[in-house]
Order: sequence, then C-alpha cells, then structure tokens
Amino acid sequence: MAVASAGLLVFSFPDFNLWPLAWVGLVPLILAVARKPRGPQAFLLGWTTGTLFFYGSCYWLTHAMVHYGGIPRWLAYLLLVPAPLLTGLFPALWALLLAHTSARCGLGRALLLAPPAWAAFEWARLGLTGQLWNALGYSQAYTPALIQPARWGGVYAVGFLIAAVNAALAYAVWRRSVRACAALASVAALVALTIFLSNRADDSAQQPATHPARQATQPGALVVGVQPNVPVEFGRSSEQTAALVRRHLTMSTDAFRAWDAAHAPTDVKIPRVVIWPESPMNFAYARDDAFRQTLARFARENRTYVLFNSLEPAPAGGFYNSAVMVDAEGRLVAQYDKIRLLPFGEYVPLPRWLPLAWMLSGVVGDFTPGEKYPLMPLGENGGAGLRAGVFICFESAFPAIARRFADEGADVLVNISNDGYLGRTAVMRQHLANVVFRAVETNRPVLRVTNTGISARITPRGEVLDATEGFTPAALTWTVERAGAGKTFYTKHGDMFPAICVALTALGLAATFKVRLKTGPR
Repeated sequence: MAVASAGLLVFSFPDFNLWPLAWVGLVPLILAVARKPRGPQAFLLGWTTGTLFFYGSCYWLTHAMVHYGGIPRWLAYLLLVPAPLLTGLFPALWALLLAHTSARCGLGRALLLAPPAWAAFEWARLGLTGQLWNALGYSQAYTPALIQPARWGGVYAVGFLIAAVNAALAYAVWRRSVRACAALASVAALVALTIFLSNRADDSAQQPATHPARQATQPGALVVGVQPNVPVEFGRSSEQTAALVRRHLTMSTDAFRAWDAAHAPTDVKIPRVVIWPESPMNFAYARDDAFRQTLARFARENRTYVLFNSLEPAPAGGFYNSAVMVDAEGRLVAQYDKIRLLPFGEYVPLPRWLPLAWMLSGVVGDFTPGEKYPLMPLGENGGAGLRAGVFICFESAFPAIARRFADEGADVLVNISNDGYLGRTAVMRQHLANVVFRAVETNRPVLRVTNTGISARITPRGEVLDATEGFTPAALTWTVERAGAGKTFYTKHGDMFPAICVALTALGLAATFKVRLKTGPR
C-alpha cells in the first residue's frame, strides 16, 4: 500500500500529468498506517512512500551523471539513492505523527491533523534541506482553477487541500459508515468552496487589468525572449564564443524586424527589451571588452535594453552567476547576483575542510551567492517605468525570492533558466510548474526565457501561454504593462499559512500526550 501511494503520486506529476491521482494518492498509505498504528512501522511505511516518490519523480538527476560525467547508468541510479532517502524522511515523520495520534486519540482526530501536518512538514523540508521540489501542490500546476488558493497560502495551501481530501476519503473507506461519508462530503464541500472563493478573488484582482478603459492603454514595453538552444557540450574557444554571441544577436534582430514588419511605422514607439537565457557558457561582461563593445553597438542600433546571463567577479576572487542589464545606450544599469545556488552544481554544501569538498569544488564550481534584490528597468525613465524582478534557473523553486521582488514593486517577473544538461526529461515541465506557482502567488506575469525550453509567458492566473518546444531555437515576442492589481495576501504576509500549520501540528501533538495522561494506555 505504501508503494501504491508512491506510484499514484509519481503519476500525478509531469511527465505523466495525471493530476487527479494526487487527490487519492495518500489514501493507501493512510490506510496502511491506520491498520496498525505503530510508530516504527508507520515511519518505515512513510519513508518507503516518500523515498520511492522522490526517486521516481526525480530520476532525471541521473541524466547529467551518465551523459556528461561518464558514470555507468547503473552506478548513476545507485548514487541517486541518498537524496530521496533524505527527502523521504518528511513523509515518514508525517506517517509517524498520524500513527502516534491515532493510537492515542483515534483515527478521526489523527486525520484532522493530517492536512496541517503535511503543509508543516513540506515547509520544514524547504527550511532544513533547501528543497521544495515536487511539493504536493505542484501536481496541480497545469490546472489553473485549482491553484488559486496559492494567492494566500502559497503552494502549501494547495497541498493542504489535497491532503484534506485524501484524509477524508481514507476515513470514509476505513469506517464505511454514514457518519464517515458525511465527513467526506463536508470536507469535499469545504475544499470546493475554498477553491471557488479563491477563484472569485482572482477575478476581482484581475478586473482592473481587463477593464475596457485599460485595454486601450499603450503597452509599457516590448519584450523579446530568445531561446538559442545552445548545447551543453558547446566549446569555449574564442571562435565558439563569437559564434554564440552571433546566434543571440541574429535571433534578437530577426525578432525585432518581424515585429516592425507587422506594425505600421506610425505606431507609437514603446521601449524594447531583449532577454537572453541562462546559458551553459556564461558571458563575462566585466572581463570581456569585445563582448561589451559588441553588446553596446547592438543595443544602440536596435534601441533596446538587453538582459543576459553573465559570469561576474565577486569579492575575494570569487564569481557570481548574474543577470546583467544594459540600457539602449549600451551602459550597465542593473545586476542581480543569484542568491540560491544549485547544490553540487554551483557550490558544494559541505564543510570546506573536508578533502571531498575541495575535490568537488574544482569539478562543479564554487560560486559566491548574492545578497540583494535589485529591480531592473524595462525601458526608459528609470524608476518611473516598468520594473522587473529577475531570478535565475532553479531559484523558481524558492517562493520567497519571487515574493520579495513582488513586494518591492516588480510589475513583471522574469525567470532565465537552462535545463539543457538534464535532457528531454520530466524536469522541463516540473521546473515550469514552479514558475507557474510563483505567478499565482504574487499575481504577477512571469516571462520565462530558457536556453533549450520550455520558454513561455505565465499569466497571473497561472495559465501557460506561447510555450516553446524543447531543444529547438525560438524567439518569443510579448508586450507587458504596469501591474494594475494590488499585492496578494501571500506577497504581503509570506509563509504565514505554513507557520500556522506548524503551530496547529505542535498543539495537536501536545494534546495527544495530555489525552494519554488522562486516560492511560489504550
């Protein structure tokens, strides 16, 4: 039954995309725990479910080991085991809590604690491991009507609702009584009402942007997103670097020409911005004079701002993975240094005194994390124009980063990314699912520009538009406007909801010991 739960959850995520299975995926595990609510057994059952789920949904982590590290496939899959074992501990602790509460207070009270405990342990997973990948709510990312509760509770709120339905269904199956069926109907009605009200709130928030008077407003900026499809094995010689620059410049110029050809010369001119993605071979703006001159000339000739990924110097001889913007005169106007670095990709999360840490640093890199959240201008007028918050690659998996930019006043969010080193695997749509939630949580559109796909525009409601095919060159053209709606509850208050879930879980756990003291062993 624990294995069945893992399978149902795996199939609810991309690339299988059978999202309804998430609403029943935890039922077998809950029934297995309820059958014999013993702590050690429940822990092992939850650990089995969690480990198999994370292993089965994140198998793509082996792709880089096999194709670029030269590691035999069997060994790569073996080396992947420790990570799922670690993240699987959190479903294990959740199952242990259910068994503990059920043994002392009965299954009904245990299942009342299941939804807040699930959200609490997901929040704890992010805090303790730095990973929230494939949180339960992300399974619903491509069903916009079901994810609007993220506006007030983030991805944790959607996971909470899914866990609530699973708990109620498991209770109805276990008890098989009229009372249990009534409880299931009540929970289903409350979840449906919550989703309905969240969608109504979304409609109200979007009304200013769809008002007839606003529809006629001139767009604030024209944005071209370039997907160059640079292969991971692309060389780093001066000739190859020049070819890479030409590819970006040509695709950008062609996109602007296509736009100009489709619009009359009398159309009002609006600021232009071109966005280049994170690339397997970072540009080096500060150190490369030729690149700076070429970029400045391109910006002046096309009257465009340029946002691109660059390897920039950091203090003490280090380097930043940065998003750099130059204006229409070719001058540097903004730089964001990636704050959340990729473990074992951009830094080694081990004490520096360990010999293994020094060895790995030479292989995977040792970047310096940034600290600031600068907003970038989208066109002229500096701070008076549109402003964007830019986050890089898997920073999309950290809700706090997009929220910080929205709270600072970003009109639009931009995610530049590169998943090319992980191949044609489920990571492409799983990564995009993170970006979808960042749009809903902040009520801001997200322009996602990637090296190999999937590039897209995500609406504040979480709808994915203009999605590109993977591993093909593409150039997308969008217009963006100043944000018309206010800040969401999540933007204003952050992770208040999961924090409340932690408090409820702690109180529920404390109450079980109180019951034990009053009633004695049961």
